[in-house]
Amino acid sequence: MGELKAVIEQAWENRELLKLQETRDVIRSVIAALDTGTLRVAEPTDEGWIVNEWVKKAVVLYFPIQEMRTIEVGPFEFHDKIPLKIDYAQKGVRVVPHAVARHGAYIESGVVMMPSYINIGAYVESGTMVDTWATVGSCAQIGQNVHLSGGVGIGGVLEPLQAAPVIIEDNCFIGSRCIVVEGVHIEKEAVLGANVVLTASTKIIDVTGHEAIEYRSRIPSRSVVIPGTIPKSFAAGTYHVPCALIIGQRKESTDKKTSLNEALRTHNVAV
Repeated sequence: MGELKAVIEQAWENRELLKLQETRDVIRSVIAALDTGTLRVAEPTDEGWIVNEWVKKAVVLYFPIQEMRTIEVGPFEFHDKIPLKIDYAQKGVRVVPHAVARHGAYIESGVVMMPSYINIGAYVESGTMVDTWATVGSCAQIGQNVHLSGGVGIGGVLEPLQAAPVIIEDNCFIGSRCIVVEGVHIEKEAVLGANVVLTASTKIIDVTGHEAIEYRSRIPSRSVVIPGTIPKSFAAGTYHVPCALIIGQRKESTDKKTSLNEALRTHNVAV
């Protein structure tokens, strides 16, 4: 990978190199590696998640070397630079019309895509359900056995290059119409109730103890989260602005679905 990285870094600094066929071949080989899952934009390590900034650069450089073309899918037609992902049966992925994924997104065997969208650079692991009209943004990292409910919006964070993408770890449940963007990190087995909106600036407040604990950009493992509001003073008066409230913990269980149902019943969370 060192040679690929060197070529990408050189092309990033000197865009004239994009005119060379060997540079274009390297960029396309990186995208192909993303497509098969042999490369990732971000990956977990013993020290936490790391971002492969040079891989994000390759994704950005892929766009200017691609030509616009018409893509025909039966009676449907698209006009874009990035090919669509194909060979789902061979990959063991269930794809319900009109689900769409772009070439360069890795979708592991066992994923179910209801009518939804997965962008280039994303990584989606086995057992995950991408439900109807859910979107997975460029470079987002989605773990195993995650449920992205209907209408969920997962941002990707392709740029800035050094920024971490949105990360949803294993066994999370993301309720209907939730929005998770700007590199927010949802740790394992967390539950977001319907309509939770999380950005880098959203206050995430744990209200389960005698004193509130505030987080930013991270939902701790097994947290049960609902949308809330907090007062904020403006020149025109005091108004309530959105926040996210951690109202409990999802209990550990070998049966994740049973644990999820229990969490929702216990805390009366809408999903």
